[in-house]
Amino acid sequence: MLEHAKNRLKELQEHLQDAKVDVALLTDESTIAYYAGFWGYLSVEFGRPTFLIVPADGDPVVVTPLMESEMVSAMTWISDVRTWEDAGSNHWENVLSQIFKVFPRRLGVEKTVLPGLVLSWLESASDEAQLSDVSPLIAKMRTVKSPFEIGIMKQAGLVAAAMMGAAQEALAEGVPEYEAALAVINAGTRAAADFLTDKGWEQFVSPMIHNLQIMQSGMDTSMVHRRASVKRLQAGDPVYFCFCNMAQFKQYKLGFDRMFNISHVSDQAADVQQAAIDAQQAALSVLRPGIRAEAVAAAANEVYQDRGYASSYRTGRSIGMAYLETPELKSGDTTELKAGMTFAVDGGISIDGHYGGRIGDSVVVTSDGFEYLTEYPREVVVIG
Repeated sequence: MLEHAKNRLKELQEHLQDAKVDVALLTDESTIAYYAGFWGYLSVEFGRPTFLIVPADGDPVVVTPLMESEMVSAMTWISDVRTWEDAGSNHWENVLSQIFKVFPRRLGVEKTVLPGLVLSWLESASDEAQLSDVSPLIAKMRTVKSPFEIGIMKQAGLVAAAMMGAAQEALAEGVPEYEAALAVINAGTRAAADFLTDKGWEQFVSPMIHNLQIMQSGMDTSMVHRRASVKRLQAGDPVYFCFCNMAQFKQYKLGFDRMFNISHVSDQAADVQQAAIDAQQAALSVLRPGIRAEAVAAAANEVYQDRGYASSYRTGRSIGMAYLETPELKSGDTTELKAGMTFAVDGGISIDGHYGGRIGDSVVVTSDGFEYLTEYPREVVVIG
């Protein structure tokens, strides 16, 4: 992992030189993991930013809170790790001032994810510095995944399949939603642990599946992002699981959604669910190198229209170390797809106050089509 991160950073430096950017100051957790190989668990939301400083020519520097520095040093390939403290004169602003004794004329930042407290400091630190948005060149580097990255994402897919299998097995009349969520956590954690060792860099990768389970049942299936509750399942309930903030491994994040039905399914609910499945399959049927992203969405939208439904959100999004990368499978995105791009591809219908129909898989674009990263039956399922 670290050798791959090191090579990516060297490539980034070449792009910075071409763009005539003197130094990049990176703060996004997924970006830092991509280039430096480490991540934290208590970050800027606690007022504790971490920085990766990448000169166009020279050695990179990491600036991290003192309490995180031991783990950071053990996880990254970068040797120059500077620390800062919450109290006293060694605060992060002073550490950056010491590093930037002469402020870079053109400083690269990811403007869309730059924390407000860092932006405020940058604006006050120098009147002459020009902030250059390096988000596009970083996004371009991350768009096409390497075989190494795809290998990790396939492992994440196997973890996700174990999670979904446990979710399905936990469903029955009278079972509270949270019991299914607990089954997901346990199964996913054990599946992830099977891919890990306690040696080297891997010893810092936690197998624990976490975050609040996105789950809805009954009439609540039209509430797309409601979390698992104490509600008990009833006969006739459709049940929806989304793993979009849980199906991840070694920082690579997938999209994965399925629906089930308790005891029986109404004709209306089955029709909505099948339409979502058919729309997803229509999108996947045209997914290949050379096609435009918006054309994939158009294939799904045609199914919705033919069935008398409307889709209110995109058909898919790029996935990787971030939950959302580029391009997106939606109207207006004219990016031509390439082999090695990875997407979460969805079929989705919401009928407010009634039913929802949703399905989602992660895929990688291949030379002649696509390959699933998540494998699980794609059909209307009745439990019991």
